Amino acid sequence: MRSPREKRRNRRPASAIHQEDPMSAAANLFDVAMVFAVGLMVAMVSAYHLHELFTADELTMIKNPNQPGKMEIITKKGKEIKVQKLTKEMAQGQGTRLGTAYRLKTGKVVYIPEEEER
Repeated sequence: MRSPREKRRNRRPASAIHQEDPMSAAANLFDVAMVFAVGLMVAMVSAYHLHELFTADELTMIKNPNQPGKMEIITKKGKEIKVQKLTKEMAQGQGTRLGTAYRLKTGKVVYIPEEEER
């Protein structure tokens, strides 16, 4: 059996454990970095309202609607997501007038189709 003196000599201070393995702190830094990265991704998804891309089956979003040359149309059908940048050339063309749209004071938009001539 060991004497109490021998037991005391064999004990190491808690800091000695960290002195043996200098990379033990790196594992904790990696964990912190991973938590930060996941938190940043969640913040970006909620800030840009992209959570709808993960939930809805079909979705159409228009980004920057009043900025010519910077407007983007994002469409999702099933698992496929397409992003189209709308240019002036894409928006030009010939067609027929379908009706008139009015924005009310409440922010609601009302569309009134024109009657077809027979």
